[in-house]
Amino acid sequence: MKKKNTSYIGISLIILVFGIIFIPKIIERINNNDIVESDRLNVNKSSKKGPEVGYIEQYGQRKKVPDFKFINQDGDTITNKDYLGKVYVVEFFFSTCPSICPIMNKNLVYVQNQFKDEENFGIASFSIDPEHDTPEVLKQYAEHYGVTNPSWNFLTGDRQKIYEIANTGFGIFADKDATVPGGFAHSGLFALIDKEGYVRSRNDEFGNPIIYYRGSVERNKSVIEGEEAPQIDILIEDINTLL
Repeated sequence: MKKKNTSYIGISLIILVFGIIFIPKIIERINNNDIVESDRLNVNKSSKKGPEVGYIEQYGQRKKVPDFKFINQDGDTITNKDYLGKVYVVEFFFSTCPSICPIMNKNLVYVQNQFKDEENFGIASFSIDPEHDTPEVLKQYAEHYGVTNPSWNFLTGDRQKIYEIANTGFGIFADKDATVPGGFAHSGLFALIDKEGYVRSRNDEFGNPIIYYRGSVERNKSVIEGEEAPQIDILIEDINTLL
């Protein structure tokens, strides 16, 4: 009997020592989110993130931003390579647009302000009226809207090349049209680009990529049945995911 009691006491002491030494360390690791995938079984790293932001595929290839080279509002030459390493949003607009462009750029200023301390976020705004939208005009336009992000470039240059990038490169419609207000017809969509220059998108409720985000609907607009809903908040979520 004495032997058995001695064994119990020894086991109890081992358990007590283990608890004193190791349990506080385990609790500390949990609190610091230091438990890694190898500590668990079948853990998906993205399980705690928002919706997946997938690639857009065209002809079996991931869709990438077409090469471009234009002048910005400061007179500097900007290319697609200047955005490598950054998550950024692309839009097509013109400064005298009386309809959707003011809404689009008001939304983008809101997006800009959510990432004011993020150096790896940018915006590329391509003017579809480059004859009017000179660097000087675009500089005033940027100041009017309160643009502060140093990686938000308002780009101007050869009209045909800009239209080719819009219509062929992205598939975001832009063209001259004397029958519409302002004389230019264009889409109010935003493209989301990752750090490697690929076009990215979340899926809709049916599992299909939305491809582009609605930029021409006011972020806080009350939507009635049948109207398009704002997508600025989900754009912000997806920017965060890519960052």
